[in-house]
Amino acid sequence: MNTDMNDFHWAMQVIGDLDAGLIVLDQDYQVCAWNAFMQSYSGITSDKILGKVIFDAIPDLPETWLRKKVNTAFRLNTRGFSCWEDRPYLFKFKNFTPISNSLIEMRQNITFSPLTSLNGQVSHVSLVISDVTDIAKSKLHLQKSNQQLSKLSRTDGLTQLFNRAYWEKCLQQEFDQAKISGSASSVVIFDIDHFKKVNDTYGHTVGDDVIRNAADLLRKTSRNTDSCGRYGGEEFTVILPGANSEQALYFSERLRKRVEKAIVKCEGSNVSYKVSLGICELSDEHDDYSSWLEMADKALYHSKKNGRNQSTIYTSALK
Repeated sequence: MNTDMNDFHWAMQVIGDLDAGLIVLDQDYQVCAWNAFMQSYSGITSDKILGKVIFDAIPDLPETWLRKKVNTAFRLNTRGFSCWEDRPYLFKFKNFTPISNSLIEMRQNITFSPLTSLNGQVSHVSLVISDVTDIAKSKLHLQKSNQQLSKLSRTDGLTQLFNRAYWEKCLQQEFDQAKISGSASSVVIFDIDHFKKVNDTYGHTVGDDVIRNAADLLRKTSRNTDSCGRYGGEEFTVILPGANSEQALYFSERLRKRVEKAIVKCEGSNVSYKVSLGICELSDEHDDYSSWLEMADKALYHSKKNGRNQSTIYTSALK
């Protein structure tokens, strides 16, 4: 008997000092064990919860989910697990870890283990609640960093539009999809008229402000489904899925007129500028996405050659 009591005493010390939450539930969901970790974080002492149904003592628990997990352990006599990435926490405990102060609640992994009596039947289920807030914080930080790196790899630094390499990937994807579906699609390319004169007159800082202004007006004119890019220098491109040449012309003219009215205020100067645009609707004439873009560029060249500050739709006559 003394040996049994010593074993019990040691077991209770281990349970009490465990750096994780430990709960034992019977088949009626009455709490049979509630260690120091649970007392500390919940603020509920063991004498207030032992023998009580856990859902009565802590009403905000996800009862349906928890019953399903515990019942599975009882019925199948097998361990279960819940990861913080699937359910951030079971118990809404405050997170006190200094390096994880951006996570208000503790992130928890939970293990459900069936406990058998001497007759081999499952009589209780234990829940071990592990504080994995630091791990969660590190993983979330890594995910955020990767997302930022991914965004940087496809974004033009000056305008925050797609850069040339990523925009061309979008164009190739749109070319392939539109060819398969047979849906209309158009590409527009434009550049700022006499941009060198802007740089020579006002300097490159003002030139950058003008480029940013053109990018902002392009964003305001485009739809969420459109892909806008800075193709290089003062040249911009946009993919208009679902748009035929007439619809693309309407888009281009809206953009051109907005630019025509724009005033860029910088360094004591009011700078106005204009743009020329070329449009090409996807057709059977295009063997690949680069020929599609090339024909839009020819339409742009026609706009510039014929006086600038205008939009031109590509036709075979421009070859």
